[in-house]
Amino acid sequence: MESVNPNLITCIVQRGESNKVVDAAMAAGAQGATLYYGRGTGIREKLGFAGRFIKPEKEIILIITKDEQTSAVFDAVVSAAQLDQPGRGFAFLHKLDRAVGFLME
Repeated sequence: MESVNPNLITCIVQRGESNKVVDAAMAAGAQGATLYYGRGTGIREKLGFAGRFIKPEKEIILIITKDEQTSAVFDAVVSAAQLDQPGRGFAFLHKLDRAVGFLME
């Protein structure tokens, strides 16, 4: 069996933004994504009046990728969610030691 190094991309965006992020990830080679909802705290309070325009409701997207596709998928997620702009959300990467149930072919 070939050894594959899976990675987990976690992306947190404002509510209503996840569809375009998942579509971009899939177009970049991801095989799927898991989406769930959450509520953010902290940044709204620190921004004062400007923070009123940031919704506390968030969408959390989990994407498992093969090592060789991780950079392309991560870059697609950042671009689709416009994460280079303040207040749009954030993404981070986890290196996974093991994963079960994910088709790595």
